[in-house]
Amino acid sequence: MNVPDIANQLERIETLLAELIQQKFQKEWYSTADLAELTGRAEFTVREWCRLGRITAVKEAYGRKREWRISHEEVQRILNHGPRPLFSGN
Repeated sequence: MNVPDIANQLERIETLLAELIQQKFQKEWYSTADLAELTGRAEFTVREWCRLGRITAVKEAYGRKREWRISHEEVQRILNHGPRPLFSGN
C-alpha cells in the first residue's frame, strides 16, 4: 500500500467517524435554547418564532411549565432556509 492510498483510506475513515458522531448527537426534539444556540439567536427570538407560527413547534407540559419543542426535521429546515416569513393580514 502506498502513501496516497493510505491518505485516501484515512480520509474515508475520518468522514465516516464525523457522520457517526453527528448521528449520535442528533436529537429527535430540540428546545428553544437548543435552537437558539444552533442559529446564534436569542432564546426569546426562537420562542417568538414558535408563538407566531414562523416555525413548527409543539408546546409540551413539564410539571407546571409548558415549553416549546421543535422536531429534528424542522430544525434542519430552519438551518437550511430560516424561519417562515411573517405575513401581515393585509
